[in-house]
Amino acid sequence: MNEDTIPELACPITPVVDLVFSRWTTPILWSLNQHGRQRFSELERRIGTITAKVLTQRLRQLERDGLVVRTYTPEIPPRVEYEISDLGRSLGPLFQHLAEWAASNLPAVAEARTGYDRRDRP
Repeated sequence: MNEDTIPELACPITPVVDLVFSRWTTPILWSLNQHGRQRFSELERRIGTITAKVLTQRLRQLERDGLVVRTYTPEIPPRVEYEISDLGRSLGPLFQHLAEWAASNLPAVAEARTGYDRRDRP
């Protein structure tokens, strides 16, 4: 296999899942998609339990992946804002579909878990 060949994956969405659905990436992208351009502190507040270090790491990775745009404004004090890129925004329909699925199906998942946990297993 040469460098230009993309290996065939058992599941073709694995790279997308790895890219978009890591622990903190989804809430960051969701917040930027829902609320637009935000400063670091706004994102940190909206996400809640994320540490500043992890938020910084995730934002850098998302910027590298082309899903987030960082804008630096040289004023006193300097202002840095983040917004979802057009590429990141293209994930909006996927997020919307997953939100609808969650609203419709998470009660059934909770019910299935309860039933499973109640069963006697050998």
